[in-house]
Amino acid sequence: MALVSVRDYEKRAHEIIPRNALDYYRSGAGDELSLHLNRTGFDRLRIRPRMLQGGSTRDLSCTVFGQRFSMPIAISPTAMQRMAHPDGEVANAKAAATRQVLFTLSTISTSSIEQVAEATPNAPKWFQLYIYRDRQLTEELVRRAERAGFRAIVLTVDAPLFGLRRADMRNKFSLPPHLSMANFVGKAASIRSQGGSGINEYIAEQLDPTLSWDDVKWLLGFTKLPVIVKGILTREDAIIAADLGVQGIFVSNHGARQLDSVPASIEALPEIVAAVGGRVEIFLDGGITQGTDVFKALALGARMVFFGRPALWGLAVNGQAGVEHVLDILRNELDLTMALAGCKTLADITKEYVVHENHYSKL
Repeated sequence: MALVSVRDYEKRAHEIIPRNALDYYRSGAGDELSLHLNRTGFDRLRIRPRMLQGGSTRDLSCTVFGQRFSMPIAISPTAMQRMAHPDGEVANAKAAATRQVLFTLSTISTSSIEQVAEATPNAPKWFQLYIYRDRQLTEELVRRAERAGFRAIVLTVDAPLFGLRRADMRNKFSLPPHLSMANFVGKAASIRSQGGSGINEYIAEQLDPTLSWDDVKWLLGFTKLPVIVKGILTREDAIIAADLGVQGIFVSNHGARQLDSVPASIEALPEIVAAVGGRVEIFLDGGITQGTDVFKALALGARMVFFGRPALWGLAVNGQAGVEHVLDILRNELDLTMALAGCKTLADITKEYVVHENHYSKL
């Protein structure tokens, strides 16, 4: 079967990835209500296309923090990518570089900060950060990212503990023994089940459960890189973050893997844009599987849209080339959506182009 959509790659990847890793990648928290909402949230939005707008080509390029990208689509941080393919994060980052899009490296990656930087020396990259109990260790991660040429720090704020991930509990998830947390040595590099989910046990032991806004101030105080907080779902937290001086906000529910019953990221986006959209850059991840999803998120105020799982599916199926093809699919779908909706540039994609399905029931 020809692979012509992200869904095609997902189906193929599910046949390839070992069950322990597959369930880790694909599962959500609890009963997976929010995982379902991440998809149906987009399905409930309707595009209002405009006709006879003229123009035969579209400009998909965008600029964020002074860096120009080929399109407003980027790769989210996802952990332990060498479970999907031996080349892991390095292949994913190289794919992003060839397509002139942004790659974000996870703290709990199976390829190190330095390995990814060496493989993509001139490509723009961001580093996702967890706050460890050991603050010296945490600061050293940031310093390593700075030295390696990463362009921003993405601080995950929705994971002082990991959510209730039942699939990992059933599987007694452990990182395969030939892999390790490449950014660490010693105990912090190992994820082995002690009877339950090894990743949850690791996080409970290593990360600081007392994470607070003071930690955001601490990070802002010592790094010169832009700081983006990832995991914001309410206007109240968005305002606090903007007031503290962060440069960006990631509207994200962590792939629906933390607290079940939270809204889909796309549902939370409008209130956050309304609260602080003029003060900081707004990004979104969660549920992106096609170009129409990207269009809807841009219309509702996101500057750039990120995805994680589709890159893993591409990686599993065909390594770097698979991720490149997934990016090409999404680019082509966004370009076609813009053409048929009557938008020649990203600036043309405004909130007037998208309404909730309830809009039509009220007419």
